[in-house]
Amino acid sequence: MSETTLPTMTNIDGNIMPTSEASIPVLDRGFLYGDSVYEVFRTYRGIPLFMEAHFERLENSAQLVHMTISQSREELTQEIKRTVRATGASAEDNVYVRYQITRGEGPIDLHPPKELQTRYVIIVKSVPIWNPKHYSIGMTMAIPQVKRNPVNALDPNIKGGNYLNNVIAIMQARQRGADESLILNSEGYVTEASNSNVWFVINDEIVTPGTGNLRGLTKAAVLDGCVEQGVNAYERSIHVDELESATECFVTSATREVMPVYCLELDDGKIVDFPRGGGDQTRKIQRIYRDAIENYLDTHASNSFFID
Repeated sequence: MSETTLPTMTNIDGNIMPTSEASIPVLDRGFLYGDSVYEVFRTYRGIPLFMEAHFERLENSAQLVHMTISQSREELTQEIKRTVRATGASAEDNVYVRYQITRGEGPIDLHPPKELQTRYVIIVKSVPIWNPKHYSIGMTMAIPQVKRNPVNALDPNIKGGNYLNNVIAIMQARQRGADESLILNSEGYVTEASNSNVWFVINDEIVTPGTGNLRGLTKAAVLDGCVEQGVNAYERSIHVDELESATECFVTSATREVMPVYCLELDDGKIVDFPRGGGDQTRKIQRIYRDAIENYLDTHASNSFFID
């Protein structure tokens, strides 16, 4: 994966600097405990995609971890805009924005003091450019040994700073020679990839896991687009035993959009092959998502970061 030439800039509590110069105190709870929540979105033509939904999901993550965000949505929006402009980007440049809220700086103690003020960290850079072969041919995927955390232990709808479950999963998949991981729960049901939602075509039906994964905003846009265009796609439980019958596979995320998978290695070593470059249903979903993006941009042009 490579990137274009925009400088990467970071905003920490209102102070903007090159990311190489940015730092946070070692007593920040985000560093000590992964005690933070975050969101990632990208822009098209200077317009932040699904920004309102990202804020709603951030606030839901904070509520799930009993965190009160000190900064208002309006303040964070203005600081994001300032950071985007600090990169020298224009409306023609597509940028990646990650904004993270930590519970703040405090004593080395698991229980946080009530008086803590949350800290925000905003990172802006060029949108990642994925390997073109991941679209023309597709990714390879493998099921790692590690299982998804139980939902009653760590709710997958907490988009938080503790990502070790996913880190281990992608490392184990890469050790097996795959590009991406497909994480199962302890009962053998599919949850998600390391940082994307996953979809299959099984018995001519387009399906994606409904539980055990983050409420993906790209996934939601695809599902809404399918409803609008009369395409039958839905969420349901998918057991690993069904995957040998799958005829197509793809992932969705903010930066990957809709990316095909052409090979899946199951946990027992069996290989399931899919059409290279994506089958008919995958290509249909790619068109539906492109339409969803265009519709959103047409109706949210006034949200551009380059309009005062």
